[in-house]
Parts: sequence; structure tokens; C-alpha cells
Amino acid sequence: MTAPWNSFQSILAPQIEQYLRAKRAMGCKFACEDRQLRLLDRFLNNRGVESIEAIDAQCLQDFLDSRNRTNPRSYNNLLGDVRRLFDWIASQQILGASPVTIKPQPQTARQLPYLFSDKTIRLLLTLAAALPDNSRAPQRGILYEMIFALLAGLGLRVGEVARLQWGDVDLTREVLEIRNTKFGKDRLVPFGPKLAARLRSYLTQREQHGFACSGTNYLFSWNGRTPISTNSIRNTFRDDLLPQLALVIPPGVFGPHVHGLRHSFAVRTLLNWYRQGITPADRLHHLSTFLGHLNPSSTAVYLTITNDLFDAANQRFEAFAPTLSGGGQA
Repeated sequence: MTAPWNSFQSILAPQIEQYLRAKRAMGCKFACEDRQLRLLDRFLNNRGVESIEAIDAQCLQDFLDSRNRTNPRSYNNLLGDVRRLFDWIASQQILGASPVTIKPQPQTARQLPYLFSDKTIRLLLTLAAALPDNSRAPQRGILYEMIFALLAGLGLRVGEVARLQWGDVDLTREVLEIRNTKFGKDRLVPFGPKLAARLRSYLTQREQHGFACSGTNYLFSWNGRTPISTNSIRNTFRDDLLPQLALVIPPGVFGPHVHGLRHSFAVRTLLNWYRQGITPADRLHHLSTFLGHLNPSSTAVYLTITNDLFDAANQRFEAFAPTLSGGGQA
């Protein structure tokens, strides 16, 4: 069993803490990097490394090998976090040069994420609503139904939904305030009448069950004091709901996961623009703002090409160039 986390303990602890503070001062959350560097810190501490100079390329290779990451992408992500830490340490002249000389593992073509259809999302909400209560999770069904409705309907991140407070919900203007996001920024996310009706119904049921639903009270909480954990959401999706969906995964597609609901929202938005005759490039910055990205290039990651998008793009091309598509002369 892994010991509970207290603080960085290794010889590298002061440098790691200073590095994280410097990055966070620039507006980076660095939550993932924090978790990765905890692994390095624990490894160095368990190994009894007593000086920074003793952390050489072989030591770091042993650390990476100890994590047993068979997925090249996961391996390279961990390597990248370690490399950036030591690049920073070298830039502070704590070390003469970074000891990281390890090469990234070759990656094959990235698998496409699974995209949820409207029909699948409706089934997901139905299954979520039917989840039974347990002694530690009252109103489990209505809570998870509302969570997945927000994830699928607005493309929110799991952490953003988990942290929502009732003071963030404006049912009059039909808008959510998403605070302290991945990049430390706040944004307003409008929602439509159907989602507004769901939220009003959810509010009524929570109040009837004795939960306070105003101000800093969390939308999603089992005890009324602390928010639901993101792991609870992911685990419920993976263990309780996904098996019931009985999805068929196409070749070359990464298995369904909660973040795929956000990806599906972005792709569905692009597809709707095509069908409405809107040029996606003219609206991409709107979607970028809605999703809470720093720039449209980050949003482009979500815009996976699907057969539906190909068909919509072809229809647009044929509308603008009928003679070319029909084999005529320009």
C-alpha cells in the first residue's frame, strides 16, 4: 500500500518546490506535473540519493523503468516532466547541465478518441439516473445524471463540473461561471432551456432532500460540505455505466472515457457549423473561448475528422464548385 502524501522529502525537494512555485506564479496549475514529480521524489528518497550530483542519466533511467509505463505516450509525458524540471534547475545554475539525456520512445500514429453519438449520450443519462443510492451516496442517480448532462451538453472538464457551486449557476440568465479553470482563468458558459430545466429540477430535488443550494454550497456533494471527487465521476462512468452501454469500438479508436464527452461536444459543434453553412475557421475562436482554451490551436486537437465531417465538407465543396464536382469545365 502506498504511503499517504505529506510533502516532498528527497534531496531534490527544495528544487522541486521552487520550480512548482515559479510555474504557478506564471498562472500554470501544474497539477499533473506535481503528481509526476512526487513519483520522482519518492523514488529518490527510497533509493537514498544524498546529493543532486548523484542524480545522473542512469539514475533517471532507473526511475523511468521503475514506473513500468508500456505506453510510449505515457512514458514520454513522464520523461518530459522530468526533463523540464532539470532544464529549469540547470537554468538556475544549481547544476552545470541537465542530466537528462534519455531519448523519447517512438510513438505510433495516435489513436482517435471515441466520439459519443446523441443516442449514446441519451442512453448514458438514462443509465446514470437509474444508479441506486448507497449509504454514503444519497440521490446518486439524479446527481450523476446532472453531472453527465453538463459534461456532454457543455463540453466541460470533469474538474470544472466537480467544483461547481450554486453561486456559479445563474438560472435567470441561463449561464454558468466556471472559476479557477485549468489555466487559472474564469469564464462564462451559457446553456439552453433544456439544460436550464434539468438544473431547476435538480435544484428542487436537492432542496427537498435537505441540501443547501446557494452561495458556496457545492452542486455535487454527498455530505453537503465537500465536492464530489473527479475520481468518483470517472470510476462510476468506467465501472457502472460503460459496461451497460455495450459500445462497439471501431479499429484505431481509443476506448471510451469521460473526457471523450468533451471531445464529442467539440466535434458535434463543428459538424453543426458545416451543416448550417458556417465556415468553421470563422468561429473556431468562439469555441476556443467556450471550452476555456488559451487559443484556437488548442481547440483544434478536439476537432477529430470523422466520416460525418468528411461528408459535410464534401457537400460544402460541391455547393461552391458544382461544375468541378460534376466533371465539368471551370
